[in-house]
Amino acid sequence: MPKVEAPVRGKTWIAGRHERAEEGAAVPSASAATAVTGDAEAARRRAQRRAERITAGATELEQRLVDLLRGGLAGAGQAGDALWEETAARMVDAQAPGLAARARELGSIPSSGPGWPVRLLEECALLHLLDQGWLRREELPDGLAATVRARVGLQATADGPPVRDDWLVLAQYDTADARLTTRRVWLYGPESDRTVLLLSYGAAGRAPELTLPVGLALDAEVSAYPGGAGRRRAALGRRFAPPRPARTRPGGLTTSQAAARYGDALRDDPWLDSVPATLDRVVPVPDGDGWQLADADGDTALPLTRTAGSGSGLWRLVALAGGAPVTVFGECGHRGFTPLTAWPAGPGPAVPLC
Repeated sequence: MPKVEAPVRGKTWIAGRHERAEEGAAVPSASAATAVTGDAEAARRRAQRRAERITAGATELEQRLVDLLRGGLAGAGQAGDALWEETAARMVDAQAPGLAARARELGSIPSSGPGWPVRLLEECALLHLLDQGWLRREELPDGLAATVRARVGLQATADGPPVRDDWLVLAQYDTADARLTTRRVWLYGPESDRTVLLLSYGAAGRAPELTLPVGLALDAEVSAYPGGAGRRRAALGRRFAPPRPARTRPGGLTTSQAAARYGDALRDDPWLDSVPATLDRVVPVPDGDGWQLADADGDTALPLTRTAGSGSGLWRLVALAGGAPVTVFGECGHRGFTPLTAWPAGPGPAVPLC
């Protein structure tokens, strides 16, 4: 059959239809690009407005610290925590929850027992340092500036490259206040030789969703949040298999090495309360009114924190050791060592202490 050519008028109509279709397809693309640009600009303006609020809050907080020191620390004990609760509320209004939390802590120090003026002065100095870090953040190295932003309370995303490992669940414990329950999960990757912290949150009185029992191993990826080397927070990513019993233990340090690790971390994050550390071959022994973990093969020791030096966790540790060296994972900081998990000298599973 001979090929039938479309009339000229038909060809013109078909060509015009194709052109209109192409133009119509291009319009949404241009609109989408404009929308993305507009969203980015709106996000930039929101971030700028929040930074201005935080700057105003940090400036006000600096003045309140000056007033406190001029009036004398004794006045803080008489005023109670009402002043600092009101200050914390002002920092919440300034969209700086990190400053609010630290201001609220100042109000609880005068009732924390003997020696509270020293502790109050220490915390005031750290809060002043954080204020100044925010006000001069443009002058800081990138890592320290990221740490300051995180300490002030700015949210960040876990933008580090995913690291896959057979992560050992070292510890899991909750802390709670009237507003929030926070779950901390420590993981150790034997191949990457990294210790990371997962955080999960729940409303007051409700447990967070993330649950990883101690002693299990998890084949998964984690991505780090920005900040200095002292900040180990990470986000749990893709899981490749269900958790299973771990076959390995983390490598251990001496007590002096653990203290040195904390000192090194303070260069990157002066507000760091503690660092994770696994102590190898230590023995829990009494030390006056408290307890300490002493090196079995040396003459150094780390005192246990006041909260860790009593309660059922301490007695589980003492019973597990039975006077023999054990391996203990915990948090080492300026107040001492908080044991979270222990392993016996010989074969045996991990024993949670919290």
